[in-house]
Amino acid sequence: MVERCSEKNSPDRPIAMEHMRNIGIAAHIDAGKTTTTERILFYTGVIYKMGEVHDGTAVTDWMEQERERGITITSAAISCGWTSARGLFAGIPCRINIIDTPGHVDFTAEVERSLRVLDGAVAVFCAVAGVQPQSETVWRQMNKYNVPRIAFINKMDRTGADFLGAVDEIRSKLGGNAHPLFLNMGAEENFCGLIDLVRMRAYRYDDGDREGMRYDDLEIPEEERDRAERYRLRLVEALVDYDDVLASKYLEGQEIREEELRRAIRRATVSLNFIGVIPGSAFKNRGIQMVVDAVVDYLPSPLDLPPTHAFREDGSPIELAADDRVRMAMLAFKLMYDPFVGKLVFCRVYAGTVSKGDVVYNPRTRKSERISRLVVMKANAREDIAVAYAGDICAIVGVKGVVTGDTLCDRALDVRLEPPTFPEPVISMSIEPNSKADQEKLSFALQRLAEEDPTFKITTDAETQQTLIAGMGELHLDIIRDRILREFRVGAVAGKPRIAYRETITIQADGEGKFIRQSGGRGQYGHAFIRLEPGERGSGIQIVNEIVGGVIPKEYIKPVEDGIREGALGGVVAGYPVMDFIARIVDGSYHEVDSSELAFKMAGIFGFKEAMRRAQPILLEPIMKVEAQTPEEYQGDVVGDLNRRRGQIQNIGNKHGTLTIEACVPLEEMFGYATDLRSLSKGRASYVMEPYSFEQVPQSKFLQITETAKRQQQRA
Repeated sequence: MVERCSEKNSPDRPIAMEHMRNIGIAAHIDAGKTTTTERILFYTGVIYKMGEVHDGTAVTDWMEQERERGITITSAAISCGWTSARGLFAGIPCRINIIDTPGHVDFTAEVERSLRVLDGAVAVFCAVAGVQPQSETVWRQMNKYNVPRIAFINKMDRTGADFLGAVDEIRSKLGGNAHPLFLNMGAEENFCGLIDLVRMRAYRYDDGDREGMRYDDLEIPEEERDRAERYRLRLVEALVDYDDVLASKYLEGQEIREEELRRAIRRATVSLNFIGVIPGSAFKNRGIQMVVDAVVDYLPSPLDLPPTHAFREDGSPIELAADDRVRMAMLAFKLMYDPFVGKLVFCRVYAGTVSKGDVVYNPRTRKSERISRLVVMKANAREDIAVAYAGDICAIVGVKGVVTGDTLCDRALDVRLEPPTFPEPVISMSIEPNSKADQEKLSFALQRLAEEDPTFKITTDAETQQTLIAGMGELHLDIIRDRILREFRVGAVAGKPRIAYRETITIQADGEGKFIRQSGGRGQYGHAFIRLEPGERGSGIQIVNEIVGGVIPKEYIKPVEDGIREGALGGVVAGYPVMDFIARIVDGSYHEVDSSELAFKMAGIFGFKEAMRRAQPILLEPIMKVEAQTPEEYQGDVVGDLNRRRGQIQNIGNKHGTLTIEACVPLEEMFGYATDLRSLSKGRASYVMEPYSFEQVPQSKFLQITETAKRQQQRA
């Protein structure tokens, strides 16, 4: 039993922080995340009938588009309670706040911002497919935010299920120190239960109980005992490097008690050195109770994690510990518009408490706002609460000037928490209302959707004055268009998708920027020399100040940097953003009277443009990592089609008669691929893709794009 850490808990809070878990369910598309969440909600008593994704009845898939397509589009938050029958927290009521995240790469922003505020995660894998492309993306996101995790190998009832094979793939492909906490009893149609390697007991499910509520707690069958003892020894050996107590007992040959092993697993998991793995079948309702027990026993509470890093106004760091009795700070990680209450801001409280009616301070806007309502979300339903405590995930109503990533805090604290980061859009298209009367309604709808989704961008084409929308993929923009029609009642026509190309440079070059204006009175004078160098692919924009001797005063260096960044928004080849370069400010001059920040910003823009023209600029196109799964008889057709699309085949694997073809393909060539792939395979093949890199466009394509850009400039 874990003692209550009373000095950090408010006496009024219903559940101590030690007994709280904030977790996310994350995985590749169709691995079973939403079905797993649905089963957890059933076993914890939140719902009394299990819904199904394919029937459109899952609680956390509440959007019409989710229920129609059978996919998760937006992350849904929901809370439940659980009292374990055994383990470190046996008999103690615990609260689990769950966020069910999407698996499709087009909605990766939902995973990104959820993992930023969660304390732990359950990574779900398919027992047949193992580690899939989006599994790797989600795993990288977990690593980025240092999220402790356990793994659930789902679909053990499916033909071709291989539990230990999936565990090996987690080790080899993801680099995780993964070891089974349970072994499967049987597999495929014979999957009947689990063997607990901590208790050394077997749990056999009752075939007559379709809800999976009943299972027998038995001695491990004789034919399974050798295997169980072998894997328990491997489990202990995997933990001794991270636990001195366990190491001492192991080396001395002493018996390791169940509680000691559980504590060692918990410490290693929280420290990111170990991933416990559990087999099961969410669809057949087997293994879910063991997953919930593992969440409570092994994933961290808010108190188990290091203090959160924040920054004061002057940039100095400060640590915020999870404590109800300190000044309040929380991070707004998601916005949603509710037709009944208006703007909902989802927040994670990191320190202190927040109450209905409190005034909170936004360091970004330097303004204070009052919270009119405080709620906890139950998917798309709401439950009013009076107070949210440290570690809680809640939603607030009444604040207007808040965007995703804002910190809300006590004015006297005045700190900023690190916001989540989001990938840049890779695809854009024009959108126009069906009638002039809908123009204003369309603008309102787009603005609302852009506030909710940080990866959805709106711009206006300077030449055509068309409204352009940009997102993470065709499905992303298709959902946006559907929401505009259904939620805002606006009919709109979308243009052909356009690729978000990028520009970069290939050689070092210098450029001189001068901005000199004389108008009789005080003039404008700015003068800077810029040296551009190619950067590593993916390195972004780096600006280095190499000014010596004060030839450009310190107060004018930042305006030059701002000018360089503004110049990089539109390159000299075809006006696309410029990436992956190093800009050095090497020389310049100033005027005692006429120099100004505006003049040096313009000098930065001119110097950058001139240097870029001399640096042999090139165009880059987004490359997608594509994984197509097809029956063997269609291998030649699928590979041939990928080659025709300028794809580079990376690997072809065969698992149980299904080929997995991995390739890197330019995004431009992937439009309409879903339809073509279905035609080639008579509907039996499928694919997933995710952004991979940017690569130079072929010369023929380069000439085509530059010619188009020239014609547009001439028309303008």
